[in-house]
Amino acid sequence: MSLRLTIFATLMSATAAFAQVAAPGGPGAPAAPGARPLPPAPMPYGAAAPLPPPAPVAADSTATGTVVQFLLNPNGDADGLLLNDGTQVAFPPHVGDAVGQSVKPGDTVQVSGWRAPGVPVLRMQTLSANGRSITDQPPQPGAVPRPRAADSGLSQLSASGRIERLLYNDRGDVHGVVLSDRTIVRFPPHLAAAMPTELKTGASLKVQGWGARTAQGTSLEATAVAGSNGELRPLETGPVPRRPL
Repeated sequence: MSLRLTIFATLMSATAAFAQVAAPGGPGAPAAPGARPLPPAPMPYGAAAPLPPPAPVAADSTATGTVVQFLLNPNGDADGLLLNDGTQVAFPPHVGDAVGQSVKPGDTVQVSGWRAPGVPVLRMQTLSANGRSITDQPPQPGAVPRPRAADSGLSQLSASGRIERLLYNDRGDVHGVVLSDRTIVRFPPHLAAAMPTELKTGASLKVQGWGARTAQGTSLEATAVAGSNGELRPLETGPVPRRPL
């Protein structure tokens, strides 16, 4: 009797093993014709998502050239230099006073700092000119804020002319232009990206906005730009939200 039970148990075990291997979807079973592979298992809740490829990292860089003009923000403060080879040297406004006292258009400068690949903007760390060296250092804690160049406040200004050069920020986004009369017109990057036809070298531009005229030049933040019919149209002040589908 026990021999019969042993043989029966052995046969049942072999049958179950065979069914597990041969049954569709069982471990090791070949996929049925036309079957689709299973999607990957969902990530557990709270698990970190795969990281995107790393963005290009800004690298140390240097430039030597002749100063064409100061680059000004709409307050009239110098926050950069335009060199004759097209390099745009950028620095914070609190450094602009020292640069303005040591440099003038036509001078040769040597600049060291960093820039992102393919971007014509060199973020200044040290600038040397006329036997002097200027280093970008943060203001001392508790220091009195520097007075702005436009002490009387911003004025409503208009500008028109041919675009001579596009201005970029550190990331390579267009955020302004230099007109043929050296007037600097600034735009928020998201608005500049929405005007590829108007903002290109050689195109004519007519704008209205708020800015300042100083001894170093004229700069304004555009609030309206002329369309193809020549009429000024207001610019949006912020990114346009997406409409619901």
